[in-house]
Amino acid sequence: MPDDSLRARIDTSKPHSARFWNYFVGGKDNYEVDREIGDQIKSIFPGLVDVAVTSRRFLGRAVRYLAVEQGVRQFLDIGTGLPTADNTHEVAQRVAPDARIVYVDNDPIVLAHANALLTSTPEGRTAYLDADLYDPEAVLRAAAGTLDLSRPVGLMILNTLGHVADHEQARDLVRRLMAGLPAGSHLVISDSTATSEGMIAASEAYNASGAVPYYVRTVAEISGFFEGLELVEPGVVRVPDWRADPEGADAGAVDAYCGVGRKP
Repeated sequence: MPDDSLRARIDTSKPHSARFWNYFVGGKDNYEVDREIGDQIKSIFPGLVDVAVTSRRFLGRAVRYLAVEQGVRQFLDIGTGLPTADNTHEVAQRVAPDARIVYVDNDPIVLAHANALLTSTPEGRTAYLDADLYDPEAVLRAAAGTLDLSRPVGLMILNTLGHVADHEQARDLVRRLMAGLPAGSHLVISDSTATSEGMIAASEAYNASGAVPYYVRTVAEISGFFEGLELVEPGVVRVPDWRADPEGADAGAVDAYCGVGRKP
């Protein structure tokens, strides 16, 4: 249970992005206000549920690619959100038991559930940082307590950058994070995109709900986060299309794009 100071920071009177997303992926860590806006948005744009589910599956494919094909053993997951099934550390340590994972979030509701994330194989390590994306250098300094930043790191920023209203500021934050990581590190990003009227309407409804706003971007803007990196095939594509599993592949054209880029 969260302590009194943490509980005081949790506002259950307004929708919350982590709880809202948790509801969409079938989790139980959400409140009536989150389910109400979730149901409202599903009536406007049912496809957002597909975005949530396929984005979660992309996380698994990307982590497995980095761990199995690139030999990455360290992951920095920023904008962790609430734990559900197949979190980054579970996927990574399933194929590489010695993997180390640092989760980063500054949200009180996520912090309250951090103990659910702090599990690890005996060979690896999992840690949680109450830190802020807007201070990349502080994030990296704190992460260095668990990760060896002289060795490649998989930087995971999934469905998080939309909270940064200004696109150029978001790009700068990503650049500063990658600047502190060595060659051979990878950037993994996925986010909702303004690729349909339904998604734009859903975003507007969510932002009008009183929750912390979330801004959907163009595909070109998502691609811009990978400037200076070597894009892994197939490049920046819709979330279900990134190295889709031959069996049980996601269907449909969701309004979310993703990519993985390697730092040369």
